[in-house]
Amino acid sequence: MTRRKSAAEVFDALGERYEDLFGTVPDQLEALDWLVGRLPAGARVLDVGSGTGRPTAEVLVRAGHAVTGIDVSAAMVETARARIPEARFEQADVRTYVPRAVGFDAVCSFFPLLVMDQPDIAAALDRMASWVAPGGYLVLATVPGDIRELDIEWMGHPVTVSSLSADQHLRQLTAAGLEVLHHHTSSFVPADPLAGPEEHFFCYATRPA
Repeated sequence: MTRRKSAAEVFDALGERYEDLFGTVPDQLEALDWLVGRLPAGARVLDVGSGTGRPTAEVLVRAGHAVTGIDVSAAMVETARARIPEARFEQADVRTYVPRAVGFDAVCSFFPLLVMDQPDIAAALDRMASWVAPGGYLVLATVPGDIRELDIEWMGHPVTVSSLSADQHLRQLTAAGLEVLHHHTSSFVPADPLAGPEEHFFCYATRPA
């Protein structure tokens, strides 16, 4: 039996190739534009699953915000530190990460929760929601579906993935005290047959002031 790879192993191996394929997802760029238009000057933002730093940290730093990025991949963190030196990047797992100070003006989470089990995804959503300050925002994206521990090959790597449906995400965020402002699904086709077409779920939420 082929051993399933961890998220850290997969993204260490992919490196900058991931950015080449997923660094310009139109709906992610639209979500960042939406967020930048609402943040106060010099906002504190946490980027969960920060990857190479592009596009999320780069866009937010250019807009004048203080960005902390966390990622399980050492290779991604090293690349992000070199590319976006104005931000701070740490190798960390959202399931165990302890922020130096809570109360972020925004938390971004673009596709980092798929290579974990459903209970961990639910717990991660609760954790991220708890880090959002009153009046702040949580902006997230994932591949939706009531999927638990499905073995697939993605980008040439054997991985085990899980997810929650769009409705499950909405219920989880609402139960965590957030108000959902907008959500939608869209399709994205990466320019590599090893990735394949994906359905993406985007959600913008706020913690009422």
